[in-house]
Amino acid sequence: MRPVVRVVGLGPGTLDHVTRRTLSLLNDASVARLRTRQHPSAAAFERVPSYDDLYDDAGSFEELYEAIVADLVSLATTAAPHEVIYAVPGSPSVAERTVELLLARDDVTTVLEPAVSVIDLACAAVRRDPMTVGLHVVDALGSTNEFRGPGPLLILQTYSPEVLASVADRLPPSLEVTVLHHLGLADELITTLYSEDLPSFRHADHLTSLWVEEFRDAGVAMADLVDLVQRLRAECPWDQEQTHASLTRHLLEEAYETLDALEAFGAAEAQGGADNAVIDHLQEELGDLLFQVLFHAELGDEEGNFSLSSIADSLRDKLIGRHPHVFANVTVSGADEVASRWEDLKRNEKGRDSVIDGVPWQLPALVLYTKLLQKAALVALEEPLGDASRQRAIEALRALPVNATSTRDDTERLWGDAIRAFVSAASAEGVDLEGALRERARELRDAIVGAEARP
Repeated sequence: MRPVVRVVGLGPGTLDHVTRRTLSLLNDASVARLRTRQHPSAAAFERVPSYDDLYDDAGSFEELYEAIVADLVSLATTAAPHEVIYAVPGSPSVAERTVELLLARDDVTTVLEPAVSVIDLACAAVRRDPMTVGLHVVDALGSTNEFRGPGPLLILQTYSPEVLASVADRLPPSLEVTVLHHLGLADELITTLYSEDLPSFRHADHLTSLWVEEFRDAGVAMADLVDLVQRLRAECPWDQEQTHASLTRHLLEEAYETLDALEAFGAAEAQGGADNAVIDHLQEELGDLLFQVLFHAELGDEEGNFSLSSIADSLRDKLIGRHPHVFANVTVSGADEVASRWEDLKRNEKGRDSVIDGVPWQLPALVLYTKLLQKAALVALEEPLGDASRQRAIEALRALPVNATSTRDDTERLWGDAIRAFVSAASAEGVDLEGALRERARELRDAIVGAEARP
């Protein structure tokens, strides 16, 4: 029979929150330990040793918790067949890393005793039923990512102004947050602050937590948008008639409109900053493009082929696999090596034999040739650079026929050579000819409008 560690909870506040069974187990135990005496109920168990001395010696919390668990297992092995009673703040079942580590051990049996948790006190303080409101309990130290809505969230481990500052950085600005401090104690404090003001709460300690009622994040917004697309499919005659094929032209149109808005935004930024009208226009066009993706995802879901979730998961898996320098132990020298590795990974992943496999030949000719130039560089098939590329373009222009003696095939080929030389020269200098020509098109458009306005 394996040795036993029985874990009891001291509750989130005073001794009033400690169950009779916990009191009995601690008072009668032959071997017992407190994780810490930094708790209002710990004073009632003066004869029980604590692990507070390990806090100063440990280099990290994880190192501390592993040391505590190692000692508990050693004590339990020595004390068998008697049990070791281990008391933790709050409840053994809520936000207790040492319990997680104990449960993962196969050389000891860990038994958890029910106890009042901080969740109980917090929900009572804000008058919310955790099941009815769909409460999410999160660890302030568990991640550096932004917190996810819609809420409510109960954020634990907010024991210092520094941790509160980290929480503030991961919440939307100007969001109202309720600070729950010393619940159930004589100096209980419940106050509401804006998220950016959280670091100013200087009283934070191990009995401080945060309640966030609700907020919109990308996940909530996307879920609402998916619901909207489903309603359109159910109730709008036009949306009901659409297929993947019928939507292709709309996707292309929205892509070009988004490109136009992006270029206008870039031009405004280069001239000192985009105004609200330019920003709103770009946001609108990006939204229109997103709607096309959502529409195809909904059609795929109705057909049982794919869904927005499967698209997102597939994209996430692909991006992780294509970024071993971020998610694995791979070192790169810079962006050029990242691009080269990307092509290698993509070719191996898709079983392609050539770097040009998968190039969409329906691309506009200028875009297609520029993309092929990038692929050529991957196989050491380099185009002339600098003066050599410009000289090649000049020679191609000189070769163009100036009379009608050449055949149409010869003329088209010579024009093709000239355009190819210009694209190569522009690419060598990092110039996007497609974008440059679109810019000249806009200038011509403005000139035409100006000419039309003249009397």
